[in-house]
Amino acid sequence: MNTRIKTLLGAAMVLALAAQPALAKSKKDREAEAAAAAAAAAPAATSGNIVAGLAVANLEAAVANTDAYRLAAQQRPVTYKANFDNAKTRGAALDAQLKPLIDKFNADRAAAKPNVPALQQQAQTIQQLQERGKEEIQQILMPPALSEAYVREQIEDKLDAAVQKAMEKHRISLLLQPGTVIARANAYELTDEIVTELNVLIPNAQIVPPQGWMPREVREAREQQAAAQKAATAPAAPAAAPAAAPRPAGPQPDGR
Repeated sequence: MNTRIKTLLGAAMVLALAAQPALAKSKKDREAEAAAAAAAAAPAATSGNIVAGLAVANLEAAVANTDAYRLAAQQRPVTYKANFDNAKTRGAALDAQLKPLIDKFNADRAAAKPNVPALQQQAQTIQQLQERGKEEIQQILMPPALSEAYVREQIEDKLDAAVQKAMEKHRISLLLQPGTVIARANAYELTDEIVTELNVLIPNAQIVPPQGWMPREVREAREQQAAAQKAATAPAAPAAAPAAAPRPAGPQPDGR
């Protein structure tokens, strides 16, 4: 039985005893018992109609507000400056390449009798260039993107422990995400306390992931794919040998 239930049961018992008739007791004695009952019930709730043991926390915000995450965000533009510069240069080159094509497309479309097949071809060319350029820029920015995912994963690995410590320190028995709550008082907010615990557990994070590192979602997807392929190519189990026919009961001939 948890502490909160014990406290509530204890308070209920005291209140029940205080409500019984006491012919030999004075009014002063009964008031003293009532005060004692109220004191026993006090640990079950706090003032202002705030329910004890209940809190709300935004875990995404907790991760983003840690010292480790903020420090990594400050270091990343320096560590990956070449990637950001290359992406900016490639984006400017792509814009310069697309501008005359887009201008011509708009001019041809505004003609009195536009050539629809030619416009479709121009639009397809522009779209292909845009998609190809976008893929190139994403590839250039892949290292800093992996860096952010790596830092976040390091912090998230400590999140469960931080939540448990914050709940223990503040005597929280039920923690909710903001999306499950319509409205709440600020007294229920536990996000900052979780951030404090995360700052203790992981004051800083490695900003550069190991060679070949991939985010957890990618690793898990690859593992599932490998398991599915292994199951699909596994040889079929050999058929079970037929069971021997049962021997009839009773004495058997000796064969002579």
